[in-house]
Amino acid sequence: MQAPAYLIRGQVMHERLRPAHNRFVYPVFYLRLNLTRLDECSSPWFGIDRWRPMSLRTSDYGPRDGSSLTLWMRTILADNSIAADGAIWLQTFPRIFGFVFNPVNFWYCYDKEENLRAVLAEVNNTFGETHRYLLTSKPQQSISAETVLACQKRLHVSPFCDVRGEYRFRFRDTKNTAFVGIDYYDDDGLLLKTAIGGHTQIMQSPALLRALISQPFMTLGVVARIHWQALKLWRKRVHLFRKPQPPNQSISFQKERSS
Repeated sequence: MQAPAYLIRGQVMHERLRPAHNRFVYPVFYLRLNLTRLDECSSPWFGIDRWRPMSLRTSDYGPRDGSSLTLWMRTILADNSIAADGAIWLQTFPRIFGFVFNPVNFWYCYDKEENLRAVLAEVNNTFGETHRYLLTSKPQQSISAETVLACQKRLHVSPFCDVRGEYRFRFRDTKNTAFVGIDYYDDDGLLLKTAIGGHTQIMQSPALLRALISQPFMTLGVVARIHWQALKLWRKRVHLFRKPQPPNQSISFQKERSS
């Protein structure tokens, strides 16, 4: 039986290819939690809907009202006829000393045979807006390490990118590692490359404490680094786009081919 939660310690890499090149790599750590076993995750260093040095607040996700995340996700899967009747795992930054900003959360949805059937990418921008991309493979097929899942960009994320083009996602897990690749294409081809990866371990108090000691201000740093990288792009005279209104729909759903 799997543990109820895992700690992923690794890096996030982001690279812009044009018109000015810009690349950064930062150390990060994520949590991946089984949503049906959240009550097993509490410890002196981590709490669900209660203050701890690290915590998860259920109202930060999904319906944003503190109601059942599992029920919310299963309703979306059922409404879209996705046969993911197994575990649902949420990968996210925790709140650290009460603060968090998550550029993207991933909801991994499995069937009872532990095949990955869908991933919900929950994207947040610094304007307080959220859009979700529901990603699946071909009908009756699971998502593998070779699967590329594409969706049209719907939400304004950066003033240096227009709201057009598409994201292409890849998900690859092994026994001890986790990886997400996100490529963003505009009308002229590949523009941005993002990679999120690291080593996984069971989420226990000693591991959480080591992560906290090594990066006590990680979640504050996420916001600071976003603005620092924006300043660098502005100094490189990358074109600024006006922020449009957010999309009317909160979820985009596309069944995509694998390759």
